Amino acid sequence: MQVDYLIIGLGISGTMLSYEFSRAGLAFMVIDDANQAASSRAAAGMINPVTGRRIVKTWMIDEFLPSAYEIYSEFGMTLNMQAIHKTPVIDFFPNQQMQAAFNERVDEIPEYLERGVNDDLFNELFNFQYGYGIIRPAYTVNTRTLLPAWRKQLKDSGQLLESRFNLADLTINDGIRYETIHANKIIFCTGNSGATLPWFKNLPFAENKGQALIIEIEDFPAENIFAKGLKMLPLGSNLFWVGSSYEWDFTDAGPTQEFRDLTMQQLRDWLRVPFKLADHVAALRPATLERRPFVGYHPEFRQVGIFNGMGTKGYSLAPYFARQFTTHIVSGTAIDPAADVQRFRKVLAR
Repeated sequence: MQVDYLIIGLGISGTMLSYEFSRAGLAFMVIDDANQAASSRAAAGMINPVTGRRIVKTWMIDEFLPSAYEIYSEFGMTLNMQAIHKTPVIDFFPNQQMQAAFNERVDEIPEYLERGVNDDLFNELFNFQYGYGIIRPAYTVNTRTLLPAWRKQLKDSGQLLESRFNLADLTINDGIRYETIHANKIIFCTGNSGATLPWFKNLPFAENKGQALIIEIEDFPAENIFAKGLKMLPLGSNLFWVGSSYEWDFTDAGPTQEFRDLTMQQLRDWLRVPFKLADHVAALRPATLERRPFVGYHPEFRQVGIFNGMGTKGYSLAPYFARQFTTHIVSGTAIDPAADVQRFRKVLAR
């Protein structure tokens, strides 16, 4: 089989890049083994314009937010589904200091922040003492439907090889050869395992672990994301994603009893309605030390590319940079210097 591009990995990065390649009419093949522990499958798919205790705008959010809504909406129409939902964040303040900080920031970031005006809306559902603020627009991506639907479409069209990628079977000469597949170039969208690739092992990956619970609540409002330290996102069918942790010191990628017990207790203190634990998920995120992605081709091995390092913001960064990378391939336009892997030219030459 002859294609232009061989894409390795079908998490959110591989999904968005292969979708953009499809739109651009590029011939490609994807290899992916459906690893259920992949971070994209454990993530909630939240796109939030502000972050942190200082309540600041996330990097480039003014570009990412409208781009994500546009691209996911297009993608959803391709798959005959709604891929993205408008879900404002109801942010309950844990103390008076956070309440004051939020109310001060409302005047500085009015395009994303609003003061809450009616505590009675949530008194029957949550325990909270210091009021709440509203963050909008914010979105959730329908991860549980989008990724499997695109996977099925690629499989049905013969563009997906469901197999574990074996580096030993890859040959790079004038072109790319893997088993019976011949390609001009190969692009790795392999998440945290990208740090083990010989071409990219010197990049400043910073793997961290995230855990979340999936809970079930009967007849609970599903129009908003709720936050109070924890974030609680609607998944449909009375299910909610609750998390997440950011762990830099861990022994394995699996769920821990410590996280489950702590989060269950936090939920009991916060929620005024009964809930049931439905699942506990964990995964390793492909983060980077500088919290910027890796996009583009190796400076010396120009047939080898990378689209990785999206970290905790994968569902907002991936659509924007997948379209930018594809446009770069088709038209020669520049990749944003903050994301272009060429910024590590000296490191990658070692």
